[in-house]
This record gives sequence, C-alpha cells and structure tokens, in this order.
Amino acid sequence: MTAAAPAATRASSAPARSLEARLEAQCYALGFDLVGFVRLGPAESAAHFDEWLARGCEGEMAYMARDPELRHDTRRPSPGAVSAIVVGMSYGGREPTGPVARYARGDDYHDVMKERLRALHRWLSEEMGADVPGRAYVDTAPILERDLARRAGLGWVGKNTNLINPGTGSFFFIGSLFVAMELEASAPFEADRCGSCTRCLEACPTQAFDGVRRLDARKCISYLTIEHRGAIPEELRALVGEWVYGCDVCQTTCPWNAKFATELADGSPYRAREVLAGKDARQLARALLGMTQEEFSRAFRGSPMKRAKLRGLKRNAAVVLGNVGRVEDVPVLQQSLNDGEPLVREHAAWALRRLDRDRDAPPSLSDTGDSEP
Repeated sequence: MTAAAPAATRASSAPARSLEARLEAQCYALGFDLVGFVRLGPAESAAHFDEWLARGCEGEMAYMARDPELRHDTRRPSPGAVSAIVVGMSYGGREPTGPVARYARGDDYHDVMKERLRALHRWLSEEMGADVPGRAYVDTAPILERDLARRAGLGWVGKNTNLINPGTGSFFFIGSLFVAMELEASAPFEADRCGSCTRCLEACPTQAFDGVRRLDARKCISYLTIEHRGAIPEELRALVGEWVYGCDVCQTTCPWNAKFATELADGSPYRAREVLAGKDARQLARALLGMTQEEFSRAFRGSPMKRAKLRGLKRNAAVVLGNVGRVEDVPVLQQSLNDGEPLVREHAAWALRRLDRDRDAPPSLSDTGDSEP
C-alpha cells in the first residue's frame, strides 16, 4: 500500500491560481461586486456616441464633445496601457424611492471607487514584485465605460442606456484600472436580454427617450437637476415631479432590477447621509431652500450632490414644491424670492404661481411672484 504524500508535497502539486483569478478575488475583497478583464482597443459604440453628439443630445455637457477621438479607442487615454480590470460596485436598488436618486444619497462614488482601485493597483504591483504602470478611472475620463464593461463581460446595454447585469440589475457603478500588462480577457457579454420589453422607455416622465438606447439628455430629469446650470424649461418643470436630484424611474421599472437588485450592504458608503435620511420630497425641499452656503458645505461634504451646487439644488427644490407643495410651504417660497440668486428667485416665483392656481392658496399669492420672470 502506497503511503500518502506529505502535506507539503500535496500542496505544491495543486495548480497555481492564475493572476486573473487572484485579481478577481482581490477585487471582491475590496468590496467590488463585479469583475472582468478586457484588452484595450477600438470602442465598438464610438459611432453611436458620435451620432448622439451630432444630435446635440449632450446639452450643456460640453466636456462630452471634447477630444472625441480619445473615446474612440481605449488605448489613447492612458498611453502604454494594454489591459483593463473593469469592476462594478453596487449602490443598492432595494431602498425606497425618494427625492434623491439612490446613487447620490451617500458618499461620492468617484472617491470611494478610486481609493479602492488604487489599493488594487498597489496590490498588483506587490504581487508582481515591481511597479506596474497603471491608472484608475471612474466616470471622469474620455472613456466609453459601458462599452468597456460590456466587453469585459459585466452586462449588456439596456434600452434605457444603463448597463444591466443579469445577476444584479443595473444599480451599480463602473470603474476600471488600466494597466501596462497583458491580462487574459473575459468573454464579452453578447446577448441583449431586454427582449421586447419597453417599460423603461414608456415610464420616463419627460419622454427623454426618442428610441431604443437613444436618450436625449436635454429632457432627462437627471440632466435637468444636475448637469443643467440654467433655468429648467418651463414645459418640463411639472414633469420633474418630486425629484430633487437625479432620477431612478427607468431603473426601478426594469424587470431585471425588480428581480435582482440587491440590498445595501452593512456599512456601505452609499447609505443615505443624515441630511437626507427619512426626508420626503417636501421636507428635503424646504430644508434646502433654507440652507446657507456654510450649512450646505458642511452637510454635503464628500457627497456627489455637491455637483449641482446650492443654487442648483435650491432651484430644484423650488420646482418640487411647485409640484407637490402645500399652502404651508408658501412662506418658504416667499422667502426664496429674496435669494441672492436670480435662478432661485425665478423658480420660487413659478412655484408660488403653481400653488396659487392648483392648491387654492390665498388670492394674494400670485402677486407675490409676479416681480420675477
């Protein structure tokens, strides 16, 4: 009878895990939920992106049109890089809907994900025994990230233009680490699993979709409440409804999210911060309209909501009160007629007129807002 091999011999005979398998395990250890690998090269959706720009659908997001050739080929933004580790990080899709889109209720995902991708980069260099040139990207570089993520196997681009993963839905962020080393590419996601479903397109409050995977940002509530810096077009204000910042409608109506969206993990950095937690649209709108710049800076430090600035959030808050406010909200809006920002005054005046017409407010109310255009 042959004796069993010593433990050390048995361990050494086990096949070594590939670098890609070790990278995947490290990504999960860092808190990412999806991982894939892709070789850098031409972006398959470049022509679609160019056509989107040609129609002017980017609105005021002029940065989208700068250096478009960089977006055409993922080798260009980071010279020397040949592969990318593409990750997805869930921000939860089971939380109740509310006046702030789910992605923006907690800490800024740019900061959270970049810190973890940089930790991954350090781990990779240590694993290789030498510095591996690389760079982390999260939503701020000239990269068609959904194209990259689909090619890395993370999901398909849904009819609402969001990347959808069959196991987690679409409530996740995309990030990538570009590296100057060859990695074995994951199988790209080739299937379109939306089928004949068009719920997301039909549910859009402002009808911002003019076709399948054709989103006109100029009508999108997320664009209007975040990226747009001027007055919200008057014909769209009522359609903004209760959204103070962003919009989740085309995601919450998606059957893949209804079935597979996940709960926020304990200790997730994306849990709603105190200034937002438990507030409905009216409560948050009133709180924002009463904020000073100092209070805003303190309450939203490290939040993605800083992007709209206080004047933008007050503009949005006035629109929300015009849509769902009550007579008891009139004093808050009247006070906003004295705001130092003409943008805020204009939308407060609009809201006051709306309340006067729609909610049997005092007859003198419409006169209050007539001094503003």
